[in-house]
Amino acid sequence: MRNVNTYDVRSEQSILQTNKVIRNTYMLLAMTMVVSAVTAGIAMLVQAPMIAYIGAVILGFVMLFILNKKQNSAAALPLVFAFTGLMGFGLGAVINRYLGLANGGEIVTTAFAMTALTFFGLSAYVLTSKKDFSFMGGFLSAGMIVALVAMVALFVLPLFGIHMPALHLAFSGLIVLLMCGMILYDTSNIVNGVYTNYIMATVSLYLNIYNLFIHLMSILGFMSDD
Repeated sequence: MRNVNTYDVRSEQSILQTNKVIRNTYMLLAMTMVVSAVTAGIAMLVQAPMIAYIGAVILGFVMLFILNKKQNSAAALPLVFAFTGLMGFGLGAVINRYLGLANGGEIVTTAFAMTALTFFGLSAYVLTSKKDFSFMGGFLSAGMIVALVAMVALFVLPLFGIHMPALHLAFSGLIVLLMCGMILYDTSNIVNGVYTNYIMATVSLYLNIYNLFIHLMSILGFMSDD
């Protein structure tokens, strides 16, 4: 009779647990996308102003803090849907802003298609190759710090009468690159068993997609501006 090695048993359990996290993450991600689409549609119907997006982002930060604390509790799942519903409502206000442009429909549609292709392409690559992208953590953290500094500058400079459209474009370009990196990084951590909580794994991927879409619209809007 074959002896069962304890390491083999643990390894098999680890693989099963990782597969469960992967399955639950993408199922929940799909559901949160539906919720966001519904609330975005509501925001578009009621013509929610841009302040709704700003309010959603601010309140979203608070909810992320709560989610992090409650990620292993029964409250985590309802909080995820509340969070993504809120962010979807804010997104609807942003989409309405672009739809108000002459070629707004094309901007939104193109940004959506690019976001979907980018996410599915990068995710599929990691899921099939199982390549470890954990080495990108330091670079992504440094990039986030640069993005934060740039964001502060974008808020402060106009107060002094300084307007730099090119800085807005550079900022959106940086965010797009960072989100592509984050998709690789987060998916790699899910596939390789680093992320063991599918709630937070879902939130991470959701935010990557959300920010990628927002800033692709920004870039396309800038490029089509006469």
